[in-house]
Amino acid sequence: MRRLIREIGPCTLSPRVGRSPFESLARAIAYQQLHEKAAESILKRFIALFPGRRFPNPEELLSLNAEAIRSAGFSRPKVKALRDLAARTIDGTVPPSRIVRTLDDEAIVERLIVVKGIGRWTVEMLLIFQLGRPDVLPVDDFGVRNGFRIAYDRRTMPTPKAVMRYGERWKPHRTAAAWYLWRAADQSKAEAQSSNVKKRKKQREES
Repeated sequence: MRRLIREIGPCTLSPRVGRSPFESLARAIAYQQLHEKAAESILKRFIALFPGRRFPNPEELLSLNAEAIRSAGFSRPKVKALRDLAARTIDGTVPPSRIVRTLDDEAIVERLIVVKGIGRWTVEMLLIFQLGRPDVLPVDDFGVRNGFRIAYDRRTMPTPKAVMRYGERWKPHRTAAAWYLWRAADQSKAEAQSSNVKKRKKQREES
């Protein structure tokens, strides 16, 4: 980890503190199993269904029928997840920002995973990127585990339990550790792409 920090430089993680838990989780649902550009396109069409709004509130979302939400590009399971999220925000299961900030990490996880389509990983992304919690290690995240494999020169992909055990030594700064592991994975991917480009260029020159 010391080597990673030296190579990458200071952690530049900047939480989006202005978003409510409802908005953060709705956006997370959009991103599930999709590339960033595809998810952003869907979100843009979704928000356009609510003219003049930066992002709809739960009541506004529930005022739309399922097919209208589907027209933005959401799958049927994601539409159900969004509507359940809205309903559980209204009934208080999903707390507003002023309350969620008073809860500890595990309490937030326990309250939010009852929402359809919301698992532990999604809540951990909320803890990191919206609440700015300093000690979150999302061991189920492929990028975190792949970054660990690369940084620690492991031949095989580590299990979530193995990363969790090793990560005990990073307390109480495991969020920063996760950020550096993500950067390690990104660097490796960029280097592989650059190498492939050079190989293809060499092959064209030799042909």
